Amino acid sequence: MQEQQEEVTKIREAFDQEFGRFADLDLDGRGVTDAESLLREVGELKIKHTGKKSAFAGAMKLIGKVAPEERGNFGKFVQSVEKEIVSKIEESEKRLAEFISNAKIESERLDVTLPGRRPRTGHLHPITILRQKIEDIFVSMGYSIEDDREIETDYYNFDALNIPEGHPARESQDTFYTTDGFALRSQTSTVQIRAMERRGVPIRIIAPGKVFRRDTPDMTHVPMFHQIEGLCVDKSITMAHLKGTVTEWLKRLFGEDTITRFRPSYFPFTEPSAEFDFSCFKCHGTGQYDGVRCRPCKGSGWIELGGSGMVHPNVLRAVGVDPQVYSGFAFGFGLERMCALMYSIDDIRLMFENDVRFLEQFK
Repeated sequence: MQEQQEEVTKIREAFDQEFGRFADLDLDGRGVTDAESLLREVGELKIKHTGKKSAFAGAMKLIGKVAPEERGNFGKFVQSVEKEIVSKIEESEKRLAEFISNAKIESERLDVTLPGRRPRTGHLHPITILRQKIEDIFVSMGYSIEDDREIETDYYNFDALNIPEGHPARESQDTFYTTDGFALRSQTSTVQIRAMERRGVPIRIIAPGKVFRRDTPDMTHVPMFHQIEGLCVDKSITMAHLKGTVTEWLKRLFGEDTITRFRPSYFPFTEPSAEFDFSCFKCHGTGQYDGVRCRPCKGSGWIELGGSGMVHPNVLRAVGVDPQVYSGFAFGFGLERMCALMYSIDDIRLMFENDVRFLEQFK
């Protein structure tokens, strides 16, 4: 029996030598990944020394080689060795598992008493804010909102609007042309033509949208800007309807004390035509604000806004409307200019540069 005990003792000593580095393992400063790697090594060691094909499993077969009267004592010895090995392995596994669990809890710990981080919400661009205000006013007056394509043919951008061949607006210096006779629309009047073709008359619409002209960017000009154009076509429409509509809209936007004036002008698609101004919303038409020259109106008391007029008979004929039966008015203005005046913006390029410091002012 002594020979068999010595063989079992050698197996235990071999285990102790391999297991030694796990016996008093210092886990301070170790991470979860490192501890998980050690736990896998302990598991492999357990299989190696207590598995079915381990050296210790072979030692169990030695019991049959011991004399019958000594088998009881030898069996107890083998079991004590096995229990010692399993106990050491399980203790190490438990210690590593607890360390990994505590480390994960600590790293994933959430302090519910900490104040939360409120997500940053966006807000509307100043151009959008102004456009929506104007749209709301016109919808309440019975107008509908129309939108359409931004790339147009020569016919809709020029011919249907009574802009003949040779007109300066057709020059490449004034208009962005693409191939095959297409151009970026230079005014939203193209929407009016398509709306009348599709819906017929009578009609009352406003057409907000982007337009494109070959301007050199500066403080008051950009090659892409926004327009809103209005159109009303019905029987017996006169210039008085135009003046009343524009005046009512501006009063609702800037206040009941707003005054409008119309100055003769020329546009190919209207006849007669007029520029329209309104009394300054800052100085109320006095030209002075806080004792100094009013900045928005430059001391004149008036702010020039846009163009207007009675729809030209040729424009009505282009969409199959008899100008002897129907008449109408149209007007248009740029949103950037009005927005710059309302918010005291010196350079309209700021509206397109996406500078957060500028945009945050309009929350």
